[in-house]
Amino acid sequence: MKKNVFKIKVSTAVKGLLLLSIVSFAGFILVLDNTIRTTFSDKKWSIPSTVYARPLEIYVGASIKQADLRLELKQLGYHFVSSLTGPRQVVVHNNEFELYSSSFQFSDELSPAQKIKISLDNNIVVTLKTEDNSDLVRLEPVSIGGIYPDHNEDRLLIQLSQAPKTLQGMLVAVEDSEFYQHRGISVKGIARALVANFKQGGIAQGASTLTQQLIKNYYLSAEQTYTRKAKEALMALLMELHFDKDDILQGYMNEIYLGQDGPRAIHGFGLASQYYFKRPLADLTLDQQAMLVALVRGASYYNPWRNPERALKRRNLVLDIAVREGFLDKKLAEEAKRKPLTMEDKTIASKQRYPAYLDLVRRQLKRDYNEQDLSSNGLSIFTHFDPLVQSSAENSLKRFIKKNGQAALQGAVVITRPNTGEVIAIVGGKKASFAGFNRALDAQRQVGSLIKPAVYLAALAQPEKYNLATPINDDSYTLTMDNGQQWNPKNYDKKDHGDILLYQGLANSYNQATARLGNTLGLANIQRTIELLGGKSRKRLLPSMTLGAVNMAPLEVAQIYQTLAADGFYTPLLAIDSVVDGQGKSLKSYSLEVEQRFDAKTMYQLRYAMLAVTHEGTGKALQWLLPDFSVAGKTGTTNNLRDSWFAGFSGDMMAVVWLGRDDNKNTGLTGSSGALRVWADIFKQRSVLATQNIPPSDMSITWVNKKSGIGSQAHCTDTIPMPFVEGKEPEIEIRCRKGLGKVLDWFEALSDN
Repeated sequence: MKKNVFKIKVSTAVKGLLLLSIVSFAGFILVLDNTIRTTFSDKKWSIPSTVYARPLEIYVGASIKQADLRLELKQLGYHFVSSLTGPRQVVVHNNEFELYSSSFQFSDELSPAQKIKISLDNNIVVTLKTEDNSDLVRLEPVSIGGIYPDHNEDRLLIQLSQAPKTLQGMLVAVEDSEFYQHRGISVKGIARALVANFKQGGIAQGASTLTQQLIKNYYLSAEQTYTRKAKEALMALLMELHFDKDDILQGYMNEIYLGQDGPRAIHGFGLASQYYFKRPLADLTLDQQAMLVALVRGASYYNPWRNPERALKRRNLVLDIAVREGFLDKKLAEEAKRKPLTMEDKTIASKQRYPAYLDLVRRQLKRDYNEQDLSSNGLSIFTHFDPLVQSSAENSLKRFIKKNGQAALQGAVVITRPNTGEVIAIVGGKKASFAGFNRALDAQRQVGSLIKPAVYLAALAQPEKYNLATPINDDSYTLTMDNGQQWNPKNYDKKDHGDILLYQGLANSYNQATARLGNTLGLANIQRTIELLGGKSRKRLLPSMTLGAVNMAPLEVAQIYQTLAADGFYTPLLAIDSVVDGQGKSLKSYSLEVEQRFDAKTMYQLRYAMLAVTHEGTGKALQWLLPDFSVAGKTGTTNNLRDSWFAGFSGDMMAVVWLGRDDNKNTGLTGSSGALRVWADIFKQRSVLATQNIPPSDMSITWVNKKSGIGSQAHCTDTIPMPFVEGKEPEIEIRCRKGLGKVLDWFEALSDN
């Protein structure tokens, strides 16, 4: 009786333990299943957004330098060859370019891959021949970076459709020939591994399928234990239960380790293609594809730079295995085996080559998209970025800082198109590729005399009181403020200039005259003008704001000067042109928004004065830096030479340049001796259209005495021509014989350009 009771207890305990084990194992399986379903699903769809520059448009009559076309093609990854055999190749004979373009999905059309012939003469396209007889060709745009999910910092993620079928076939043939037959684990492989491991007395050989390898890389460690292998097998079965083969293969191709670039691991075939061959995965030749597959078995052991003979042998073995397993045609494989290793220099361009511009793109996109969509939905983001202008801006800033010799000197540049508000280049610091503090967007610095055009614009907007010839006083000026303190601004040259004409106050950047004028106009009026130009609202208004004691980032200054360059038409600065989803469907187009905020007569007069800045005032160095090329602008210098600014525009570009130190110490630079030089260097390389200043129909020209502003007969001594609103001209009080017209050239430079 006691034995039966004991047996029953033992049986019950065993059953309980068995049930507990089953429940625990089931719970364990459920945990693994939930992990697979949730995390792999997130990773699977984490395809980053790709950001593109503007496409280079080529047509007969287009202006482009041969060096610029070479640079554009180089940035696109074109290979300079002796004869064309495939996409992204170019042959150059003197001034003739013969290239084989890649197909590309734009927001409005699919551009086909085709052969194109371009002939240049004196930096102008004189002939264009294409296979589709098009009058205009858009080269595929340069990829300037991406918006990546946090857990994929060193991967150039691809979709399976971007990987050549031959590459997929070779990978499966070599790493898991039964991939499309098994359900996550291979019975044959397990049996083979068990025999090998039994002989070695431990785990000497794995039985990993592609699915198991993916599980190990995603979720598990590399330790060789039976427990880890069992967990790997279970998770592989669960993954195959929830996801199809294409999903798994895509995940594997994005995850696999394929090399080391210093401290950075190269993961995924997309990044490896750029690292080893400097071209997109879709453009690789068969022998290059085989080399990447060869690296899967051991990226260090088969490193083609360190071990070229070993790598070549492994590459050819990959081709042979693919033929044997039925994934590759033998003739194609033999042709590929005859080719030598074609590796590029062991360098890799940063996936974020232009971090300052991408920073602006990301901020503008966040108005319409959330971070998850941007970093995981495979969007194509087309921008107005011009890599040629960007290159000039970066190099000009770098050259000046190097020549200046101050290790702590920093800088920033923002460049736009005056007629559209398109932001075409941004430099955030002297190390342009460094994704750190973006001075162009975030450095809040006093702007100095850059603010003065707003003061004079506020005056000229009152034509019944002010015109360019209105006398204003530039003697010493003291203002007692509400708190009893006195403000006593001084001119940069420490001199008083007495009565001057209004335009001279801006041209020569006289502080005393400007402060007195600003106080007369009223600070609220000045602030309203700044806001109409595109500046931010500021509640605390001090008299010193009229001289630029206001903090702004270069981007805000660019918005203000964009309106000045556009003749008083306000256009929000825009980096993005359009957004396309992963299937090529257009999601959003960012159209031009324009609002006229100042009338043509007022803007014509202000531009006249800003042209005088560069012809006779603080920016007159531009007369020899950019000879015979009319531009308008304004220098800016802050107290103790902490900041050097120049903002100005031609007919086709507007740019703001800032130089300074992050520690806010003296730079020894004025606006004219510093930022203006960088600005001029950029415009000398990139601007082709001088500033135009065409008077409105209701403006007239009257000669005035250049000291008093009194109306005069033409060409009298000490007189200059000055534009006036019709009906507001001064009466002729000075009469004289006709002189020799010494100032006609001056007048033509200001009025006829």
